[in-house]
Amino acid sequence: MARYIGPVCVLCRREGEKLYLKGDRCFSPKCAIERRNYPPGPHGQSGSFRRKISDYATQLREKQKARRIYGVLERQFRRYFKEASRTTGVTGAQLLQYLETRFDNVVYRLGFAASRKQARQLVLHGHFLVNGKKATVPSYLLKQGDVISVVEPSRKSPYFQAIAKEVAHRSTVEWLSLDAQNMSGSIISLPSRKQIDTPLKEQLIVEYYSR
Repeated sequence: MARYIGPVCVLCRREGEKLYLKGDRCFSPKCAIERRNYPPGPHGQSGSFRRKISDYATQLREKQKARRIYGVLERQFRRYFKEASRTTGVTGAQLLQYLETRFDNVVYRLGFAASRKQARQLVLHGHFLVNGKKATVPSYLLKQGDVISVVEPSRKSPYFQAIAKEVAHRSTVEWLSLDAQNMSGSIISLPSRKQIDTPLKEQLIVEYYSR
């Protein structure tokens, strides 16, 4: 499957806000939004982009922002929306719940990776177990009660030894439970909309796909 491999700071500049795609760099003065807060391209600074935005464009930008934050391609994102629209409850909230319970996102939320992109790489390289079995699919949707842990050989690596010290002093989101000593975490409950802090207006995404 195709995957965006270009500079991610360009994506933040295109959306005009921080999407936190590069971990700690996003919190430093090196962040692209701090240095060049205008769209990429030859006309980014000219001001020609400052025109009236249509409803369609607003909805499209919100959908693209959600895809870029979670690192999901269009085809997969559309599938999540279709599944969310078939379930009972609010479609937008259900869509965000699917995105939040992706394997790579849970690894990121537990603090085992500095970004979702890094979490995806760690999952693909086989560093984690789900309920005691190795899992290497970043898009795997986890369920309530699932336990994620670092495989034993990986715990001895310098990276995970450093991570173990960091997560020991870090709190996690309330729908997850973290055991820093054993380098594992579990899903206490599926996240509600109030527990998802991603800055998205999911109703715009629903309107985009419902037009």
